[in-house]
Amino acid sequence: MPNTETIKVALVDDQLLVRSGFRMLINSQDDMEVIVEAGNGRDALAAPLMSQADVILMDVRMPEMDGIEATERLLDPEKKAADGPKIIVLTTFDMDEYALRAIQAGASGFLLKDAPPEELLESVRTVNRGDAVIAPSTTRRLLDHMTPMLKKNAAQHDEHLIAAVESLTPREREVFGLIAVGLSNPEIAEKLFLSEATVKTHVGHILAKLEARDRVQAVVIAYQTGVVTA
Repeated sequence: MPNTETIKVALVDDQLLVRSGFRMLINSQDDMEVIVEAGNGRDALAAPLMSQADVILMDVRMPEMDGIEATERLLDPEKKAADGPKIIVLTTFDMDEYALRAIQAGASGFLLKDAPPEELLESVRTVNRGDAVIAPSTTRRLLDHMTPMLKKNAAQHDEHLIAAVESLTPREREVFGLIAVGLSNPEIAEKLFLSEATVKTHVGHILAKLEARDRVQAVVIAYQTGVVTA
């Protein structure tokens, strides 16, 4: 039976061989296909099909316009999670500043280019369903350094963000705290003795109340408002 839920993927990378490898890998899957490619951020912005992608795999280092700037320009901060593509930033550099800049730019994930193929494919699926992806090797350091870096830029938003967090119900606040420390829906369900469907409903309400694009943005808000501290 044909899969009607095919994930539409865009590739943005200046290396043709890299794009070719990703294209072959992604198109080998029944549930995803590459619909557009670009060699740099500027070409990505000019490609009409880019906005129709569900997930964009975005290289960091490219000529003319890098992946961080392209991510910022492709993502409208006013848009909610369902209104545009999710972006996974790819890099060969396991460096915290790239991960943090990618997340601050609005990316839904950060992954190393040398990640195993199955990890990359699962990351596309994970981001497509609204979960966060941060390369495991960088997660702990990123969270350790995130609080002071985010708080420096958060002062003007604190009042609005705190009010949004205070609008959460006690159960939503509990789920929010567990999202913020990196737990997945199944892990939250197990910890709180809830069904995964119930957790998913709570997560949806939390993202809507916080006006957060996805879980990554929710984590950023948790650190900005002091819900989680390093």
